[in-house]
Amino acid sequence: MSEKAPGRRPWLSVGEVSRRSGQSVASLHFYERRGLISCERSSGNQRRYRRDVLRRLAFIRAA
Repeated sequence: MSEKAPGRRPWLSVGEVSRRSGQSVASLHFYERRGLISCERSSGNQRRYRRDVLRRLAFIRAA
């Protein structure tokens, strides 16, 4: 059984990830093309990232 924390969405938009990580949207798209991060697409074809991508971006930034 899976319960979601109230007020926490499981997916983040590219703008939210950019703001929280300090990376530009162009950098996120570059990392995605290189296979460093991945995303899902919404029904409107918008990128949706899992929350754990923020940890991966912190690692990429430190490397």
